[in-house]
Amino acid sequence: MITLKAEIERYGEMGEKTGWSYVFIPETVANQIKPGCRKSFRIKGSIDQVIISGMATVPVGDGNFILALKSSLRKQLKKEAGASVILNMEEDRDFKIEVPEDLELCLSDEPELMERFMALPKSHRNWYINWLNSAKTESTRTKRLVKIVSAMDRKLSFGEMMREDKQAKL
Repeated sequence: MITLKAEIERYGEMGEKTGWSYVFIPETVANQIKPGCRKSFRIKGSIDQVIISGMATVPVGDGNFILALKSSLRKQLKKEAGASVILNMEEDRDFKIEVPEDLELCLSDEPELMERFMALPKSHRNWYINWLNSAKTESTRTKRLVKIVSAMDRKLSFGEMMREDKQAKL
């Protein structure tokens, strides 16, 4: 387990990362967790007293990473940008996200859609699955299933699908 004292930072204007709150993980620390890795990997451990698992690191160049902190996690920590936190972390080798049964059924209606979904990088599949699983009502979940199937049919990435949805609301 690697321990790091860090400050919560926040991106200003930074493309898709605009507004993200995060903790910077320097290359020296990342190499202690997963030597030589230059792509995203999952960690587990704790931030202050809050237990974490399956959190994805995001590469930002030169072997450095960030760990994005969702608002729900910041609320648990009772901290925002500028506050210090203590991270105890190690690679989460056990992390798995299963394809939900309803999504699998919907994509299986057209075999090429399931193939297209499974051909996505694991992290991209996880974005779709996490988004689907975060639906609070059955009607929202159904709408999201339809959007995912449509995105696979039109060969859209998760980001393209979300941006298209934002444009429709404007």
